[in-house]
Amino acid sequence: MIKKKLIQKNISYSFSRTLILITLYTSLFISAPLLSLAETASTTAEATSSAPTLADIQKEQQRQVVDSLKNKIDSKNNDITALEQEIKGYRSEIQKAGSQSQTLQGALRTLELTRKKLTAESTVTGKKIEATTLSIQSLTGAIGNKQRSINSQQESLRQTIIKTHEGDQTSLVEMLLRTKVISMSAFWNTQYQLGELQGSIRTHVQALAVAKTDLTAAKTSTEKKQRELLSLQNQLADQKKIVESNKSQTSQLLSETKNKESNYKKLVADKAAKRIALQQELNDYESQLKLIIDPTSYPAANSKVLSPPLGGGLVITQEFGDTVFSRTTSAYNGRGHNGVDFKASPGTPIYAALAGIVLGTGNTDIVCHGASYGRWVFIKHGNGLSTVYAHLSLIKAVEGSQVETGDLLGYSGSSGYVTGPHLHFGLFASQGVRIMNLKSRVCAGTYRVPVADFKAYLNPLLYL
Repeated sequence: MIKKKLIQKNISYSFSRTLILITLYTSLFISAPLLSLAETASTTAEATSSAPTLADIQKEQQRQVVDSLKNKIDSKNNDITALEQEIKGYRSEIQKAGSQSQTLQGALRTLELTRKKLTAESTVTGKKIEATTLSIQSLTGAIGNKQRSINSQQESLRQTIIKTHEGDQTSLVEMLLRTKVISMSAFWNTQYQLGELQGSIRTHVQALAVAKTDLTAAKTSTEKKQRELLSLQNQLADQKKIVESNKSQTSQLLSETKNKESNYKKLVADKAAKRIALQQELNDYESQLKLIIDPTSYPAANSKVLSPPLGGGLVITQEFGDTVFSRTTSAYNGRGHNGVDFKASPGTPIYAALAGIVLGTGNTDIVCHGASYGRWVFIKHGNGLSTVYAHLSLIKAVEGSQVETGDLLGYSGSSGYVTGPHLHFGLFASQGVRIMNLKSRVCAGTYRVPVADFKAYLNPLLYL
């Protein structure tokens, strides 16, 4: 039985080999017409390929859209650059006018320049919003193109796999027997096409992987731009509020002074006297605290655990402790400066120096206008330290909320007692500071403010 099967197998193999040889021989006589047909098909394909396809037209249209969006974005960026130069000029003028702020006209001039700077900054933010919106449109178009490319690649891959599968299901002998015109050239052409199909599968798979990677990157960029857009929209709303606050300051100053220099001099003197009296009152409260502060409960000096509360380089206008200003004025009742002052024009974003809980926010100007911290934010950190950010123009932090390092707390300004716009940055050992509602004899009201044992005040520069 086994021998019989072997004989049948040999006969089948011999028949197949003979058939192949016959086909090879026959193909020598009929290959020319086949080649002629192939040449005709090639010529037709070349003639057809010269005409643009629908895909080519769509690709060109999309390129034109992308170029148009890019030109618009470049235009917005040029506008932003010009406005930033204008803002730089305002800052320089404000600094010069600040030295003349002891006069009414100098103070009004400073407020006017500040308003122009703030308005220009809000215009810059508006331009950034427009540029970001255009970028999102461009990315959305790219996502659509990449998705269509993926769909096309997937369909091509599906068709190629079907053709390859059909070819794999047909044996070599079946392919020869099914050929109406026995042509070895046609047979090897079929085999070649199957090889091409398999190579095409690999190409489509690789192209599909690249397209999906590009699509993921485009979606990630779009999400990032959308977050940036939301942030800019919030910033623009904040800047508009600060501009309105500046206008109110100007109106209030004109109302209080009746636009008279003598009235302004009296106003400045009254605020200075109130500041000294309020500071003395606060000193009395703080001297009575007598809180126990464990020096091991917070990081040692020079530990550099804090991040800058302002973006860019820090410019110190007054250091901590026994400063020249504290010695030559009665502003701190001989105790020295209890924090560090950093140069910051109105509207400059203020950031959390370390993660923590916003234990309190407040505005001493409501009760004692121009006599203390003004608008302030107080944060208790998890390492035994607490920080305060004072003289803000606008508070964004929410009392009781958790903030991370670098989160926006508000914007700098000149609320409270200041000789010019800046950020007052204070640092405490948490065990020695409390937020208290103090009844003031000086201001005839109750105001809320951080109060600390003298021992709790720390030099922020030793931790930045």
